[in-house]
Amino acid sequence: MDKQNQPLVTVVTAAFNCEKFIGETIQSVQNQTYENWEMILVDDYSTDGTLDVLQRYAAEDDRIKVMVLEENSGAAVARNKALNSAKSKYVAFLDSDDLWLPEKLEKQIAFMQENDYAFTFTAYKTMDEFGNDLGQVVQAPKQMDYKGLLKNTIIGCLTVVIDVEKTGVLQMPLIRTRQDWALWLSVLKRGYIAYGYPEVLARYRKVKGSISSNKFKAAKQNFYVYRHVEKLSLPYALYNFIHYVWTSGKKHFNR
Repeated sequence: MDKQNQPLVTVVTAAFNCEKFIGETIQSVQNQTYENWEMILVDDYSTDGTLDVLQRYAAEDDRIKVMVLEENSGAAVARNKALNSAKSKYVAFLDSDDLWLPEKLEKQIAFMQENDYAFTFTAYKTMDEFGNDLGQVVQAPKQMDYKGLLKNTIIGCLTVVIDVEKTGVLQMPLIRTRQDWALWLSVLKRGYIAYGYPEVLARYRKVKGSISSNKFKAAKQNFYVYRHVEKLSLPYALYNFIHYVWTSGKKHFNR
């Protein structure tokens, strides 16, 4: 895709005590074959050397912008700060320890433009803390609607791109975890469909002790989203929760 014909993409990244990984994450964006992007990194009051790393990259690449929260507020607040500053047609999400493959944006944006899609996501593979491939792939179904997404969390945050000219301004609910899933639900609830691109275009890092690694807490937060964010009736919440537990057990992983 000719650079002159590339709409701007804003990459939203919340960063908290990720000094060990964030440089590699930024580099995976810099290595994109799609060049017209900006990366907004929001430091969530890190207590390690994360902010120094962010500022070093920003000083060397004017496409990288750093924002700082004055107190630790969580990923939702950090991401919303970046979303409020985005002036682009497309918004993409990348967590501070995950990676993109070089053609991720080029292929995904072309997929969206060719089909006039507002919301897309892709397949991705997993790695361990040290970047070693775990041999697992999370497949991207062809499409996902609101009722379908209530039953699972198949859409990986690191793979999502949304056309905000179509959907309007995005804001994540102010909850500590599952705020990305809750955002996808809020978009799909308005009638949009999320379309999956089948190729693996990202790598998800499994870090021991991370919030996402605690399956019991994740399940508990899912139920909170059902009842308090989506305001589902108890029977309908339980119905979807049972489906979620079943699909999580299968895990959608193919070796």
